[in-house]
This record gives sequence, C-alpha cells and structure tokens, in this order.
Amino acid sequence: MPVRSAVLAAAAGAALFLPAASAATAAPADTPAVTQSVTVDRTGRVAADGTVTLTGTYRCAAADGAVFVSSVVRQGDDSSVRHGVGGTRAVCDGKEHRWTNKGTLSTDALKPGAAHVEATLMELRITSGLPLPSFHARKDQDVKLVAG
Repeated sequence: MPVRSAVLAAAAGAALFLPAASAATAAPADTPAVTQSVTVDRTGRVAADGTVTLTGTYRCAAADGAVFVSSVVRQGDDSSVRHGVGGTRAVCDGKEHRWTNKGTLSTDALKPGAAHVEATLMELRITSGLPLPSFHARKDQDVKLVAG
C-alpha cells in the first residue's frame, strides 16, 4: 500500500503543474491577434486659453458603423469632474494609427501637472434604427499636462 500512496501523491502533485504548463505553451496558430486597442500618451498639453490636446494610438480591425476615439480628462481630488476633450474618427483597417483630440475648456478647468485620461474606442452601430454605442477598447492612463 505505501507504493500505491506514493504513486497517487506523485500523480496529484503532477496534476497541479498541468495548468501552469498548458498556460506557458504557445497559442495555437488560429488564435486571433489583438485587433482592438487604444493607448494614451503620457504627456498632454494645456494652453493658456484652456485648449487641451491629448494623443495616443488605436487599432481596430472591422466595424459596421462609425468609430471614434473619445477622451476625457480629470485632475485633482474630485474624480467626479471629468472634461470631454474632442473626438477623432477612427479608420478600422487593422493597422495602428495615431489619434489627437483637442478641446477648449475654461481657462481654470485644467492646469499643468498630474491628470488622468480615459480614452475609448467606440463604434456607433445602428440597432432598430437607433445609433447605439459599442465599445471596442478603453484605456485609463495617468498623464502629465504640460503648458503649451
């Protein structure tokens, strides 16, 4: 019986490593690559007149409706105050593209310094005659707003 217990213990121990081993193997050739993504550059700009410029990249493969990269920025302790900053029409061809969103806020809305940006890659799909949002990708990023 001790031999049988030792064999069972060894088998149970080996079974613990199977999930880790299968996760470490390469993905099958038919696994799709990342086709939807959006990034935010770590530096944005805020001008003296309140114009905010945010940038980043996006990638999307296919869409039925119009696709946009939108962005919002917040600064300071009050996380409920978010400022929409423009929107860029996206081209969904599977390639990586740059986006730039600009918007003019009141001159005291944002100052140079630390801020947080949320960028969203969103498609407007027509459903029952109504354009409804379909979200492809989202990115939250801490940024530094610089004067300019």
